[in-house]
Amino acid sequence: MAPKLSLLNNGVVNILTDANFDQAVGSAGLPLLVDFWADWCGPCKMMAPVVEAMARDYTGRVLFAKKNTDQNRTTSAKFRVMSIPNFIVFRNGRQVDQVLGAVGRQGLEALLRRYLSVT
Repeated sequence: MAPKLSLLNNGVVNILTDANFDQAVGSAGLPLLVDFWADWCGPCKMMAPVVEAMARDYTGRVLFAKKNTDQNRTTSAKFRVMSIPNFIVFRNGRQVDQVLGAVGRQGLEALLRRYLSVT
């Protein structure tokens, strides 16, 4: 039996694979934003620092993870990821929302706002 995966909620971007994806999504106690990306994708590289900064800024409210689509094709196919960057929000183990493209910080914040309590 594989050890239980605990997503880090200390301002880091967790790395997900086909092997740990379902467990990570199912065990996330907070909204989880997964960044589907690839090494060759220019817009993905533009969004990487945005996702990293948001992981720090949203500590305790949202979990962040990245999933390389080239190295982990099974999960990418399962969620019909055809273009990247592709950001999918999961809550309570289920996909609840999605946005495509290099939408910037404002675009990701607008996506997440629906799943956060106003503070």
